[in-house]
Amino acid sequence: MARMQPERPFSKPSPIESSTRPPHSPDMPIYQYKPDQESCADCVAGFDLLQRLADPALTRCPACGNPVHRVISAPQVVSGQSHRTSESHVGKHGFTQYKRAGKGVYEKTAGKGPDYISGD
Repeated sequence: MARMQPERPFSKPSPIESSTRPPHSPDMPIYQYKPDQESCADCVAGFDLLQRLADPALTRCPACGNPVHRVISAPQVVSGQSHRTSESHVGKHGFTQYKRAGKGVYEKTAGKGPDYISGD
């Protein structure tokens, strides 16, 4: 599915690109749309649109007015631990990571900060 970043130098943005929606949040999914017939350069390969859950599905392309339909697609799901910051990047982002070394004692594994933290 093509993202709406067509390579058209010196052209004004399409209504799809210039949508004034707030930043992405969990309650605002990105929906994919495909045209039902021949259409403009903005929607010929399909387009993605950030919409509220309560917003109705588009029936027409905002750029050319031709009929479009919403495409059912797999949701993005994070699995495993890949979404967490790795130890090598923790310090770069200004955090300190600790690992439990014993009862009430934590040992620094990454970042700046005290080498040990204890509850004593």
